[in-house]
Amino acid sequence: MARTNFDQLLEAGVHFGHLKRKWNPKMAPYIFMEKNGIHIIDLHKTVLKIDEAASALKQIAKSGRKVLFVATKKQAKEVVTEKVAAVNMPYVTERWAGGMLTNFPTIRKAVKKMTTIDKMASDGTFDNFSKREKLQIARQRAKLEKNLGSIADLTRLPAALFVIDVQKEANAVKEAKRLNIPVFAMVDTCCDPTNIDYVIPANDDATKSIAVIVETMCNAIAEGLTERKLEKEKEAAEAAAKEEKEPKEKEPKPRIKKAVKADVEAEAAAAETSEQAEAAEIPTEAKPEEEAAE
Repeated sequence: MARTNFDQLLEAGVHFGHLKRKWNPKMAPYIFMEKNGIHIIDLHKTVLKIDEAASALKQIAKSGRKVLFVATKKQAKEVVTEKVAAVNMPYVTERWAGGMLTNFPTIRKAVKKMTTIDKMASDGTFDNFSKREKLQIARQRAKLEKNLGSIADLTRLPAALFVIDVQKEANAVKEAKRLNIPVFAMVDTCCDPTNIDYVIPANDDATKSIAVIVETMCNAIAEGLTERKLEKEKEAAEAAAKEEKEPKEKEPKPRIKKAVKADVEAEAAAAETSEQAEAAEIPTEAKPEEEAAE
């Protein structure tokens, strides 16, 4: 079953490309025609590519890994924040910090700094600072929250990157390719699809177009997470049933140390010997009649 259909994409304006003079010849296989100086994207191919990308994202989510969404253009910010946050995936909607992937340990330090400030505010340490110091720390915290708040839970490199507007997010794509992280992207007719692993030919400028595709990807991720949860519950139930069926092992007899065992055996042998000796040494007194007869 297709995750989306031709009419739905047509209504959202996914088929509108850029002006003919701005096109990238490498996008020719995904262009249906040119009308009024604007390239029209072949939506039949878009549907196939959406299904392919959604299936791959579903498997990534099912394996318990993260997908990082990158969309810093104003048309996509609200859509990505709303849809992606619902499936508990990290996203970047502000400026892409250079080295966010290639210099990930430094980014994690900045996130930890934000956590430390929160801890200071909760345990009362924050009250010991002067008014000016409090203001500076609050501004620093706000800046970190704005740029890195959405990736605070990202403890390791993401398994994949989903990019909206390949040209605008060129640095993110370069870093992902350097680390061999697969890239999913909405690619317009003016973009180069060479470095994209999962190309979704679509209009990346219209909010409706972005919303339709992002929602489809998030639904696929939600399916993967649900299946993962069900599998874990099934495994736990099977393990519990197996434990009930298995017979309880007999409690092992307490071990007796060799020295103690030897002492016990020696005492038993000595007792037995003394009993035999006592039985053999019973005195027999001669009767007087027998002595007179002799």
